[in-house]
Amino acid sequence: MKQPAVFFALFGAIYLVFNNLRRRFRPQTIFLRTLIFSAGVILPLGITCLLFWRMGVFDRFWFWTIDYARQYGSLVPFSQAPRIFFYSAKEVIVAGWPTWTLAGIGLVAGLWEQRTRPIAVFLLGLLFFSALALCAGFYFRLHYFILVLPAVSLLAGIAISRLSYRSVDRSIVVQFTPILILGFALAWPIITQGKFFFEASPADASRMIYPESPFVESIRIAEYLREHTTRSDTIAVLGSEPQIYFYSGRHSATGYIYTYGLMEPQKYATQMQQEMIRDIERAHPKFLISVVMPDSWLQRPESERLIFTWANEYTAQNYTVAGFVNMVAPDKADYYLGDVPQSVPQLGKYILIYQRKS
Repeated sequence: MKQPAVFFALFGAIYLVFNNLRRRFRPQTIFLRTLIFSAGVILPLGITCLLFWRMGVFDRFWFWTIDYARQYGSLVPFSQAPRIFFYSAKEVIVAGWPTWTLAGIGLVAGLWEQRTRPIAVFLLGLLFFSALALCAGFYFRLHYFILVLPAVSLLAGIAISRLSYRSVDRSIVVQFTPILILGFALAWPIITQGKFFFEASPADASRMIYPESPFVESIRIAEYLREHTTRSDTIAVLGSEPQIYFYSGRHSATGYIYTYGLMEPQKYATQMQQEMIRDIERAHPKFLISVVMPDSWLQRPESERLIFTWANEYTAQNYTVAGFVNMVAPDKADYYLGDVPQSVPQLGKYILIYQRKS
C-alpha cells in the first residue's frame, strides 16, 4: 500500500475532465468517462477491502493503512519540512544533475514551442502532483524522490527532442550532439558511482550504503538458524531485520518484522509493543534474535521501553544465549555461534541469539 498514490489518481481525474472540456464533449460523455476512470481507481481498492473482510483481517488492514498511517504521517512537524526537503533534494539533484538540467530545459522549451506546449503542460501537471505525493508526511527520504522521476525523465526527453529537431539541417557533428548529451546524462550517475557498480563486492556495496545495519552479518546468522531449526519452527527478531527471516527460510513468530513504529511518539506505540509481546509468548519461537543496534530501533528519548523490559525478563526465564555477533567496525564482525565467551576485548554493536530452553 502506498497512500500517496491518491495524488496520481486525482491528477488523472482532473486531466481527464479538462481534456474532455477542451475537446467539447457533451456533459453526459464527460460524466460517463469520469465515472469509468473513477471505477478503475476505486474497484481494486474495494475488491481488496472485500477480500480482507472475507478473510477476517479487515480490522488489521484498516489499522495499518488508515489509523497508524495517520499517526505516522503526522510525526514530522511542518516547521521542519523545508530543512528536510532541501537537504534531500540537494542530494538527489547533485547525483543526477545532467538529467535535472535537461528537465528544466525541456520544461522551458516545451512551453515556449506551440507544438509541444500541450505535452509540457501535461508533464508540468504530472510533476506538480508527483511533488504532492512526495510531500506526504514530510519525510522526503531520498528514495521517495522516485515519485517525481517519471515527469522529470519525460521533460528531459522533450529537451533532447527539441535539440534534435533544431539540428536536423546542420552538420553530422551537430546532429549527433543531442545523442551525446543524452548519453552523458545517462552515464553520469554510473561514472560517478563507478566504484560501487564495478569494483565493490555485494558485501562491500551493502556496507557502503548501510554502514550501520547488519545486512551482511544477517546471512551468517540465518545460516546458523537454518541449520538448527526445522521448517516448522518459528523464530522472532527483536529489531528491524526482516532479512533474517528471508535468508533463514523460517517464519516469524510475530507480525512485527520491523520495530521502528514501536519507538515512535505516537499513541499506538504501547499497544503495538503489547501485541508483539503477546505474539511471541503465544508462539514460543525456538530462537529469539535480539539486535542491539540503534539503527534497528531508532529509539528516542520519549520512546516507550516496555518491549525492552519484557525482553530482558522473558529471555532470562525461557532462553539461553546460543550465539553472539559483535560488530566492532562497519567492515568487521566477530561471530561466536554456539560458543559464546564470557567477555570480548572490544564490544561494539552486537546481536544476541537466544535458544529456547527445552
